[in-house]
Amino acid sequence: MARTDPPAPVRADVEEAAQWLSGRVVRTPVLRSPAIDRLAGARVLMKAENLQAGGSYKMRGALLAVGRLAAAGHTGVVAQSTGNHAVAVSLAARRHGLAATVVLPVDAAATKAARARAAGAHVVLAGTTVEERLAVARQLSEATGHPLIDAYDHPDVIAGQGSASLELISEAERAGTPLDALVVPVGGGGGVAGACLAASGSAIDVYGVEPAGCDSLARSLAAGRRVPIAPGPTIADGLRPSCVGELPFAVLRDGVQGVVRVDDEEIAEAFRLLLLEVKVLAEPSGAAGLAGALRLAAGRTDPGRPEPADAGGPGTAGAAGLEAAGVDGFPATRAGVPGTTGGGRRSYRTVGVVLTGGNVEAALVARLMGERLADVTRVEGVAA
Repeated sequence: MARTDPPAPVRADVEEAAQWLSGRVVRTPVLRSPAIDRLAGARVLMKAENLQAGGSYKMRGALLAVGRLAAAGHTGVVAQSTGNHAVAVSLAARRHGLAATVVLPVDAAATKAARARAAGAHVVLAGTTVEERLAVARQLSEATGHPLIDAYDHPDVIAGQGSASLELISEAERAGTPLDALVVPVGGGGGVAGACLAASGSAIDVYGVEPAGCDSLARSLAAGRRVPIAPGPTIADGLRPSCVGELPFAVLRDGVQGVVRVDDEEIAEAFRLLLLEVKVLAEPSGAAGLAGALRLAAGRTDPGRPEPADAGGPGTAGAAGLEAAGVDGFPATRAGVPGTTGGGRRSYRTVGVVLTGGNVEAALVARLMGERLADVTRVEGVAA
């Protein structure tokens, strides 16, 4: 039987998801740091979904999707992802008493695989690309009769993840600091698509953030169609799908304002900034959102629709940006931040960021912090 793809969700689906999820997920705090505000030259409001159950905002979409399938009488589910969605589906299935089988890449972060197993899921490792995982997941779904909850191409996943952005928008308005822009990291595009739906009908500009070399959305928007890529290496393991999802792209091609590309140095600096200044631990994939927001706000640049992928790379809002803010260990000596792809100038007074997850390997935390400590000892002449 031919597969029938569901229609793309709309804003009402995000509102309905938020209502259903109320009391079922953590209403995570919105954080703000004077150091980050100085660095950006704008208010930066951060939705701490790294503190969500399961360690990421993926819990929202997974719980909604699994809950509806459980109510419909299903006894198990299958999922595929690079990690956080698999963890979330595993936890959601356990909460509803369903069996869960999750397909992860062979190079998945050990922490994420372990968390899925600890939640009771059967973990299958397959290939390194989304196509390889999807092929295995579909085979398992057919063999077991359990429905597949895809990490990107599932309306409940998009709507559920969009509820995090809806909460951020609402809380910013209640605080008297309404958002001008909203920044969300991009893997398969479900989270930023949900953000676009949450912001629809408002004046908020929504931006995706992709690691350099993992920019399927930027290339797809430039081409007007989905463009698969061979993902390059990055510390942001959750942002490496080979192609933006079909359902997310149906929303994003008209709903997203632009895409900000960041490199690993920028992501690492944002990671350290979050840990040292905000006192929260975000995985590099979540910190990428802050890295993108810093370039967007500090550069006062409106990327608009992205240019072709070879029309420029990431800028230099890493250590140089920390110098401008006078953050611990960095002198305030920077003059400006290059912008992202595209032209025009636009100022944002308040920028929202969704810190999408916090499931990070301890060894990576040690390496990223160790690199910064090594720099500080060289500058200050402290004996190692």
